[in-house]
Amino acid sequence: MRYITQIRLEGGTLHEHITRLRWVEATQAGECSRADLVLWVQKGGDARVRNRPMDVKVEVVDATPPYLRTKANGISTDNLLTLPRF
Repeated sequence: MRYITQIRLEGGTLHEHITRLRWVEATQAGECSRADLVLWVQKGGDARVRNRPMDVKVEVVDATPPYLRTKANGISTDNLLTLPRF
């Protein structure tokens, strides 16, 4: 499971404007583009945002271009947008 820890926005303040993401997975940390993480999730990768008491799953929104958003209890949320910026 890969936890998103920070985001970079360019050109706006909505999910569609997330261009890069930082993440941690077990003992590894990394950074990637939105497109790279979209492909990773589409291929079965499990990305989440820590949100107590439960983590929130990251999903791909089918748009042009596709972007990422979180979904908690079946409701689209903005957990990614509350993360620190880098």
